[in-house]
Amino acid sequence: MAAAGAGGGAGDQLTVLGAWASPFLVRVRLALHLKALEYEYVEVDLKDKSDLLLASNPVHKKVPVLLHGGKPVCESMLIVQYLDDAFPGYGPAFLPADPHDRAVARFWAAYVDDKLLSSWVGIFATTTEDEKTEAVDRTLAALDALEGAFRECSGGKGWFGGDGVGYVDIALGGFVPAMNASEPTTGLKILDPARTPLLAAWKDRFCALDAAKAAMPPTERLVESGKQRHAELKAAAQPNK
Repeated sequence: MAAAGAGGGAGDQLTVLGAWASPFLVRVRLALHLKALEYEYVEVDLKDKSDLLLASNPVHKKVPVLLHGGKPVCESMLIVQYLDDAFPGYGPAFLPADPHDRAVARFWAAYVDDKLLSSWVGIFATTTEDEKTEAVDRTLAALDALEGAFRECSGGKGWFGGDGVGYVDIALGGFVPAMNASEPTTGLKILDPARTPLLAAWKDRFCALDAAKAAMPPTERLVESGKQRHAELKAAAQPNK
């Protein structure tokens, strides 16, 4: 499908390569839906990577990848920035115009990956209760920092971007489906209204967005996939007899 309103020529074609459960794919799909851009989605088997993926992202060989007129753009937040630049007349601008505000948004979006994601993933990689407790504490500390960032960036409004969904909202929003699936699989409530009330209310607003509903995979499917993956890892860790 051609990008909506972009003329419909071959140079306007948008294709997204992704894996359905990827939070990074959610970011890209969310940005596309917020800008009302039509695109073709191609599911990639990460255990048997296609020639198209390997040619489009030969360095990291990962998804998501956006193909615009056949030209690849890799890394989820770079794709979000690219959509802002390539389609300025479509939907909201994700990055603010003010240079300082842009720098602040980029800082907190990077924080989501560098601090929150790394500590959260660490919970699942632990082998002892002490290690798990430490990883949980790091995750909660990262969320405390993001609670403060929301208070600062939102200016008392509903989004990190103020009146509308912005760059940081998309960065954190990619992990909302995993947050929704986390409690039934790990018992950990990632955004607790008692601890991070602003972020908990933000998540409710995010989940109510039509663009988010279109971009997010079903929670039930994520829960089942998580259980299956956990069982595979547990089986692999068992000694051979």
